[in-house]
Amino acid sequence: MTSQLPGPLVDDVWLAAHLGDPGLVVLDATALLPSPRHDGDHRCASGRPAWAERHLPGSRHADLTGDFSDRDAPYHFTAPAPEALAAALARLGVGEGDAVVAYDSAGGIWAARLWWMLRAIFVPAAVLDGGLEAWEAAGHPLSSGVDADPPPAVTPVTPVPRPELWSDIDEVTAISRGERPGTLVCALPAAGFEGTAPTRYSRRGHIPTSRSLPGRELLDPTGRVLPDSELTARVDALLDSADSPVVLYCGGGISAAATALALTLLGREDVSLYDGSLEEWSEDPARPLRLGA
Repeated sequence: MTSQLPGPLVDDVWLAAHLGDPGLVVLDATALLPSPRHDGDHRCASGRPAWAERHLPGSRHADLTGDFSDRDAPYHFTAPAPEALAAALARLGVGEGDAVVAYDSAGGIWAARLWWMLRAIFVPAAVLDGGLEAWEAAGHPLSSGVDADPPPAVTPVTPVPRPELWSDIDEVTAISRGERPGTLVCALPAAGFEGTAPTRYSRRGHIPTSRSLPGRELLDPTGRVLPDSELTARVDALLDSADSPVVLYCGGGISAAATALALTLLGREDVSLYDGSLEEWSEDPARPLRLGA
């Protein structure tokens, strides 16, 4: 029987009590994305080798640079088609009726990305608050090595797409120009928003009319999501109920997923993610970018 997830976020105590439950699959979503050394410096790599060194017992690695992205797309980390995502899940032993807890070793943004993609096809999923570090700090055991046994054969999930959770460049353009309602929110760190730090993409800055709500600033120093009171204060300082719908973006749709998780925890259902984000937007010099706060 599948464990009933208590919400989009679970803590180490809950997961330790349910680890190994039938129908609950734990996936490590870590990928490697070093800070750019200069504009246009886009380096990324699979987190599988790090997962093999140390991971939650029984977990499997979901490669967001491989099976869990559309490798035929022109941009990094593009979400795969629903059927391709269901097939990738099946190869990791996630099938119809299963639930997923995602975690990472990088502050939760990769786990949030996987959670958002699964949410977008109605697969029950949650993020482990604090990820690998919180699990280890609490004294829970870790494993190493690659399991020689293949994942169990499963009936692939039947994806139920939720297109309202994604926005495309035409929608973002219309919102930026004031041609349709909506609020653009950039989840990059402040230096990325302001254009004062190197970018992985062709140009620096943010999409005009955007507001800044960095995904990592919604976490405490241990990588856990801020308490509800602090989270509410930060979000309320930027958004109110009239700022709807909210379209999130970053460089490649990763940090934006962390901000999406925070907004979802606060009960907002008017949130979508611009998957192409600045990698797509910055490619065309005709699309404006603004510098400064």
